[in-house]
Amino acid sequence: MNITSPMVKELRVKTGAGMMDCKEALMASDGDFEKAIDYLRKKGMSAATKRSSKAAKDGTVASYIHQGGKIGVMVEVNCETDFVARTSDFQALAKDMAMHIAALNPSYVKPEDIPPHVLEREKEIYRSQALAEGKPEKIWDKIIEGKLKKYYEDVCLLDQKFVKDPEITIGTLVNNMIAKTGENIVVRRFARFQLGED
Repeated sequence: MNITSPMVKELRVKTGAGMMDCKEALMASDGDFEKAIDYLRKKGMSAATKRSSKAAKDGTVASYIHQGGKIGVMVEVNCETDFVARTSDFQALAKDMAMHIAALNPSYVKPEDIPPHVLEREKEIYRSQALAEGKPEKIWDKIIEGKLKKYYEDVCLLDQKFVKDPEITIGTLVNNMIAKTGENIVVRRFARFQLGED
């Protein structure tokens, strides 16, 4: 497959990895962006991977109120320094995230936050569906894996498509900011309140 420079540039923006690393990853994955990102992560080449070991102790708590006070969100986004926390880019990221949470109502920040019993229940449902549909048992794991990926996209903030740009996920949005600032950025927690909701 012909790997073009716009493709390399796009992967670089998404991951913060070097141009040659991005080209190598795209060639190794036949131009598939998701596989190329995985390739870079496995090699530890993306800026996000390099920064993830740094402590993110600073940051901001952003809020967003929607529909004339019917929905409210608070989200804590951390970075390494007060300098980055005060930049307009970082503040905008936190605000965008609060607005996104108001719109898409995720339940967790990332898949690792899902309690094991909730995950097990989902897997059991997918197993039962595969059995009911008469799928061969040897492909159940593959089916469950695919359905879990979709489930994560529904309930995990970092896996959701960004409401303002469905071409990228919130995770990619965060990674882009990591590449831009050179600091580790972590979405610590959020709370969403909807009027009259139990």
